[in-house]
Amino acid sequence: MTSHTWSIIINPHAGRKALSRDDVESAVLKRGLDATISVTASLEELRTTVSEHARSGSRSFVAVGGDGTAHHILNAIMATGLAETDRFVLAIVATGSGSDFVRTFGHRPGLESGLERIIVPDLYPIDIGHLEAGFGSRFFLNAANTGVAAAAALRAEHLPKAMGPRRYTAGFWLELPRFPVRSISLACDRHRFEGEAISIVVANGQFFGGGMNVAPRATLVDGLFDVQVFRAPKRQAFTVMPRIIRGNHLTHTGVRRYTGGAISIAHSDDWPVEADGEYLGRGSVSMKILPAAIDFVA
Repeated sequence: MTSHTWSIIINPHAGRKALSRDDVESAVLKRGLDATISVTASLEELRTTVSEHARSGSRSFVAVGGDGTAHHILNAIMATGLAETDRFVLAIVATGSGSDFVRTFGHRPGLESGLERIIVPDLYPIDIGHLEAGFGSRFFLNAANTGVAAAAALRAEHLPKAMGPRRYTAGFWLELPRFPVRSISLACDRHRFEGEAISIVVANGQFFGGGMNVAPRATLVDGLFDVQVFRAPKRQAFTVMPRIIRGNHLTHTGVRRYTGGAISIAHSDDWPVEADGEYLGRGSVSMKILPAAIDFVA
């Protein structure tokens, strides 16, 4: 059995109740885990901490926070270039307001249950996504969106944390009335779509948007994205949205679904782009899947 020395990275701002170093240290000591614990006050500090740990030999990281925390740790790992030759392990202790990625694995949120999973970790080689655009490049775990879904994620960042997962739904309804429908061109491997749309989802995981079952057929191990083009008129959102929450929207006439490992999306520069709930920029994008790129603690 391989033993792990864990680099635990805490985002103290994730979720509605802040976690302190003392909280995490107490829970780690109780379980006898071999770990270093870092509290990062900014994204720059998080990136620097992960990079320093990785270059010092650490290969097992724990994100204590939400999807955004895991997103930034993943990108800091990939930025070192070490994942090209070494296997990295990532675990998520879900304390964020969304924490959608771990829903695919049926994980319960919270510090105690999260640390229990890393005592004897069950490692699951998962695909990750890589996105490139005029504003830069980014890796992602769960999903990337462009269109109104991305605008909703951006709006949700500015809503009260006390709303929890409901922030995304509220953000969607606030953005929808003014969001522009655009003519888009999408290539997904051999598939093509050209026409008007309101949103495009490129999913790796199954759940996002605060627990919505947006990609019920997505899997993290098939080397493919689950791509959905939402082209229904805005007025149909009142019937489509409840179906998205339950995951039975794929048969709706306003939804086109494709699967593929290489995606390019051309549209107006005013459309926002987000990945794992993090706003990235605006404009056309291309993406590719990186099969089994990292080991996740399932």
